[in-house]
Amino acid sequence: MASAHPRIVSDPAICGGRPVVRGTRMRVADILALLGEGASRAEILADYDYLTDEDITASLVYAAEMLDHRVIRAA
Repeated sequence: MASAHPRIVSDPAICGGRPVVRGTRMRVADILALLGEGASRAEILADYDYLTDEDITASLVYAAEMLDHRVIRAA
């Protein structure tokens, strides 16, 4: 699955093909879970020094892209 954001990649050989931050094994889902549990960007960056603020933003953008869909209303 291709992403419009180059920081997010999927490779069947890495994390079972789940979307990850390029060059890491940090899954987009892990970043979203951390944010959902209340971790701040600063806390995530301190705990995972190989991530950047741009990686967190890319994860959020990717998630929004994957959830975006057309709504068709029947009359």
